[in-house]
Amino acid sequence: MKAARYNLIIDQGSDFALEFTVSESGTVKDLTGYSARAQLRPTKSSSTLTATFTCTIPTPANGKIQLSLSNTTSNEISAGSYQYDLEIFTAGDAVVQKLLHGSVTLNQGVTR
Repeated sequence: MKAARYNLIIDQGSDFALEFTVSESGTVKDLTGYSARAQLRPTKSSSTLTATFTCTIPTPANGKIQLSLSNTTSNEISAGSYQYDLEIFTAGDAVVQKLLHGSVTLNQGVTR
């Protein structure tokens, strides 16, 4: 399965959350045995880690993944453009599959 491009817009100082369902060939993927991880960086090739998203798979059988960033974390990131990707993986990285990737626009907050 090829990773889908999905661009994000996050407001600085706000909570961000996204939930999506993973499916293959029109069938919901059972994510039992998988975990998820996602990172935010200034560019795809950057060694600088800007933030790590919290990723959960609450009920693996329904194929849903939740991706979030707290208001505290988003408040500490400078406004601008970034890159992210999200992958699922099994123990010891025996299986790793990128599901999403794209740009992130972090809008500057005004209210303090």
